[in-house]
Amino acid sequence: MSHGLLIGRSPDCIPLILVTEADFAAWLQGQDDFLRRWLGAAGFKPKPGGFKLIPDPNGALQCVVSCIESAEDLWALGELPAALPEGDYYLDVSCAAKSLERLTLGWALGAYRFSRYKEPKRAMARLALDAACDGNRILALAEAVSAVRDLINTPAEDMMPEHLAEATAALGQTFGASMEQIVGDELLARHYPVIHAVGRASSHPPRLLDLRWGDPNHPKITLLGKGICFDTGGLDLKPSSAMRLMKKDMGGAATALGLARLIMSARLPVRLRVLVAAADNAVAGNAFRPGDVLRSRQGITIEVHNTDAEGRLVLCDALAEAAGEQPEALFDFATLTGAARVALGTDIPALFCNDDTLAAGLLAASEREQDPFWRLPLHEAYRDLLDSKIADIANASESSYAGAITAALFLKEFVPDSIPWAHFDLMAWNLKARPGRPEGGEAMAMRAVFAWLEQRYGGS
Repeated sequence: MSHGLLIGRSPDCIPLILVTEADFAAWLQGQDDFLRRWLGAAGFKPKPGGFKLIPDPNGALQCVVSCIESAEDLWALGELPAALPEGDYYLDVSCAAKSLERLTLGWALGAYRFSRYKEPKRAMARLALDAACDGNRILALAEAVSAVRDLINTPAEDMMPEHLAEATAALGQTFGASMEQIVGDELLARHYPVIHAVGRASSHPPRLLDLRWGDPNHPKITLLGKGICFDTGGLDLKPSSAMRLMKKDMGGAATALGLARLIMSARLPVRLRVLVAAADNAVAGNAFRPGDVLRSRQGITIEVHNTDAEGRLVLCDALAEAAGEQPEALFDFATLTGAARVALGTDIPALFCNDDTLAAGLLAASEREQDPFWRLPLHEAYRDLLDSKIADIANASESSYAGAITAALFLKEFVPDSIPWAHFDLMAWNLKARPGRPEGGEAMAMRAVFAWLEQRYGGS
């Protein structure tokens, strides 16, 4: 995995001197004449994100001076792995260990490149892990984010339900977890009819992936992921412009697997279960249709108003299965609605939660980790927008309003109020490159949920 980090500092490591914009003038006064003259002659402006290469008398690179706004900013060094000359660097800055860890993680996230099909033009610069940092935690976070990005960035041709199953099995093997998959018509035999209905038109059979890890006596934590490996929209076919990025419609599953990787890597004392509902929402003669009524695992009948509202359908069977074990906390991740993107934009996932204490803890972790999301209400007054004349519930509202809320209310039908539940409606994609966040697949909300779990359960 590409994370641009170096274990241990070699003698050839180049100092990367970090100075905040506020402290730059005072810092410069304490430097030797050569450095002051060089920065002055080069016209260096101490603005966040700016850096200058400083040569030694022989013309070799002696050090790099970089200006940051704050050592607390996760993304302060996110552009440097690609911007600095190839080589090894170490941080020359006076700050707390937690700040060093944050800066180093931001560097690592910026060093990511998706290279499965095309070799990168150059190697990323590498940063030595400071001895004051928790290097294992930084590496685990960087590797989890990279793994999520890789899964999402992989085209559907190579990331169909069977490939997602292979990735899940490999993850389980790495950490000694067990994995079961229920495939194709076996979904009907074992009563996951809605997952089957959504994926039955594809030549790539749908499946439910079920990964378990940890001591059965520990608190049960269950993660769910929407694994729609490609979404044509079904018979309610998307236009080509809306279909272009639909390889990312399994971004929720990728996020759940990345979070599972972090939990297992940290050996949190929990009984972890991960359920991924994987399907290809394709078009064929046996595709499910608008107007069909599906009977879910829970027994709730669902009238299909729109075959492009398929993510909530596959999740409903998985939620019913998860709820049967009464976990202590239940999290689902899904690239569910365009309405959430209209409300909050592409950078900020929507959080829906039936437990105020859980929501408050997650939002506090989001703030600490610079991993943003925003809570939207499970406004029960909108439930009648999902009424059906012939079934218990419709899978989509015919109204153009409150699409993210009605989708969350649909999912809520399958989760008992007694189970603390958080639903993340996320983009899982960066539309443009920013420091530490390359264009493409992205792990959204994952670091914050992991931080909440760490705080609640600690390590073993």
